[in-house]
Amino acid sequence: MLLRDPIHGDIELTRLETAVIDLPVVQRLRGIKQLGTAHLVYPGALHTRFDHSIGACAVAHRIVDSLRRKGLVVPQELEEAVGVAALLHDVTHVPFGHTLEDERRLFARHDKGSRLENLFAGELGAALTRLGVREPVASLLGLPSSETMPGWAKDIISGSVDADLLDYLRRDSYFSGLAQNYDDRIFRCFAERDDRLVIRLARDGMDRPDARSEIIGVLRLRYYLTERVYYHHTKVVAGAMISKSVELALDHNVLAENDLLELNDWTLLDRLARCDVPDAAILARRTLNRELLKRGYVVSGRSVPPEQRKTWVARFHASREHRAQAEREMAAQLGLPFTDVVLYCPALTAMKEAAVPVETSRGLEYLKDAGSTTSAEIGALQDRYADLWRFYLFVPDHAAARAASIAQDMFKVPQERIPT
Repeated sequence: MLLRDPIHGDIELTRLETAVIDLPVVQRLRGIKQLGTAHLVYPGALHTRFDHSIGACAVAHRIVDSLRRKGLVVPQELEEAVGVAALLHDVTHVPFGHTLEDERRLFARHDKGSRLENLFAGELGAALTRLGVREPVASLLGLPSSETMPGWAKDIISGSVDADLLDYLRRDSYFSGLAQNYDDRIFRCFAERDDRLVIRLARDGMDRPDARSEIIGVLRLRYYLTERVYYHHTKVVAGAMISKSVELALDHNVLAENDLLELNDWTLLDRLARCDVPDAAILARRTLNRELLKRGYVVSGRSVPPEQRKTWVARFHASREHRAQAEREMAAQLGLPFTDVVLYCPALTAMKEAAVPVETSRGLEYLKDAGSTTSAEIGALQDRYADLWRFYLFVPDHAAARAASIAQDMFKVPQERIPT
């Protein structure tokens, strides 16, 4: 099958890959937006997990081609298994998955919990068995398997710099309307070393500044998108409102985690808006109508010392009970209904891509340790990531000033200036 993709141009899928994308569990991804609520800020950001999965498959093949050019022998059946695994790497995503899993911690991460095991034990596993690739694909996706796939092949699917990252950076930037990209020369830097997928930063015993610049460019783009898109406050508040709606629906047993694997963005919001839990329905309808809460209280890493940030993350991010208690206390002091107060405390920000293995003139090491110049650049990026952390209290616009005053007393940290 030949598909025309706005990011990678023509993508030719094998017969096996075509059979996989036609499976219902993959087709469901057409209804799950890659960037969740970001379209409320960037109207073009309507691309889906389905689009991204096909793009990740195309990137995976490009990485395999690069490895072959460097002399690595890759059997055709292994490359096909890598392509299928790339197509399936997001198959366990639920609507607004990163919001529900990472930001409000309602569920385990899609790639850490039991969802994939359950899919492989059911319809998806049966289909892959019929297609003859169940065991190699299971191994590539990190599930128990009777076949052991090479470590470098697994890294293509879920490494620090992998097919997933290299597709979504370009795709998210393009559909958000941002003129940012990385150079295709990054694909020339991939190599295999000690059964790992590595970035080769040296040739003939000499370090290559150009290769270092390529990988640093990728990480800078990752930071740029995090700053401009992934952490945009409007995206954050909309996602937080949906998360609170889901949380209330879960608490009243009108929704279960397994239900989400049968829903897409629109059917989930519709179900929440029509459910018989009034608070959950109100939040869902407001989000659908873009009647969003406003920032009443904002503090960042500039005001909150690292140890206090850790304490807040443990209390208001990891614990649903403590977060809800704080929301109820704030609502009572403001004379607002519970639905009108949403606390948002994200996890501490980290740049996992800094741990990508690289091959230098000194041997195999991690990018963050690869020489003084590289370490300084990576360190600066990591510091900038830490600066993106924000603790928000969202309330109706008319209550914002009072919320700031009360929150300052409750959390003992002065309000920072909110940009207009």
